[in-house]
This record gives sequence, C-alpha cells and structure tokens, in this order.
Amino acid sequence: MPDVMQRQFFELDIDVYVPGRWYFKTPTQLDGQPLEDPWVFTIGGPIADPGPLLIPLSLSGNPLDFTSAGVGFTPILNTRTAEVFRALAPNDVQLFPVQVEGQAEPYFLLVAARTLRCVDEVASEEVQFWRPEDGQPAKVGQYRYIAGLRIDKARVADERVFRVWGFQTALIVDGQLKQALEQTGIVGGKFVEV
Repeated sequence: MPDVMQRQFFELDIDVYVPGRWYFKTPTQLDGQPLEDPWVFTIGGPIADPGPLLIPLSLSGNPLDFTSAGVGFTPILNTRTAEVFRALAPNDVQLFPVQVEGQAEPYFLLVAARTLRCVDEVASEEVQFWRPEDGQPAKVGQYRYIAGLRIDKARVADERVFRVWGFQTALIVDGQLKQALEQTGIVGGKFVEV
C-alpha cells in the first residue's frame, strides 16, 4: 500500500441527480417493526448481526448499486458493489444481507467497522462545534456541522473505509476502492475528495 500521504480519500455519498432514483426509509425488521436503534449502523464500529432486515421504499424508482436508507446514511449496496468492498476492505466493513422492498435480488447493508479522529479543522471549509448554549450538554465540544470536509491523512493508517469521528454521516473510502467501484460502473454514488 502506498504511503498514506500519497493516498487520496473520498466521501462516498448518494448521487441525488440520478434520473428516476429510488429512495429508502429506515431499515426495519422483516415484519415491518421498527428497530430499537437504527443509528447503530453508522456508529463506525463492528456490530452484532442484526438478523433479517427489510429496507422499505420511500419513493420507488430505478434500482441502484449504491444508496442509503433512513437515518444516519446507512449504505445499501447491490451484490456487485458489495463484492468490491468485501474484496478490498474486508477488515474495514461488515456486510449484512437485507431484503429491499419489491426486489428479488440480494442487497447488503454496509457497516463501516472503523472510526478515525481525522478532521483537518484548518483545511476544512467550515467547522462548527456544539456549545453549551445549544442545549445539548452531551454534545458540547463535538462537531455540529462541517462543510468542505478535509481529513488529516497523517491520522489514517491502513484503513480503506471508515467513518469520521464526530461526523458519522461521512463515509470515507480510499482512492483504490473508489477506482474499483468506478470500474464496476457504480450507479447511485458520488465521490467527493476529502
């Protein structure tokens, strides 16, 4: 693997400009019952197998290779996209099979199993923190908002996929993973260099 300072990193997000794209609600149990903690998929650490899950549609549309479901940006991948993550980042992700409403083919929920404290607060466009006057005492000192996210590459070791500490909605992938996903013709995701 090349020197980390030579590597590129990208936030993988949904591409809202895909014509006719579908949108998902928050994952549920197969019987439609809500999950106790739907945020568990974006904590940036390994989780216990959640068992069979249903991904309900919020808006029907064209099936995509990559999209997100409900709260916290929970990535949902088709088999081809999941295989890229499984092959190139086996230590960084967990993949759980899910049933997408109205689809016969398998899909997978991706959990980034690592979190890095790596925000470059100086190079990022704008960084706001929770303050005592915001009325969220448990969040004081944590990131409230980040625009133009930039990461400090020196804080990344061999990770290829990770969440950003304090900004868990950001799913970061390295350049090699991005290139492999693009070679599959990924539809539904976009990459923004961080």
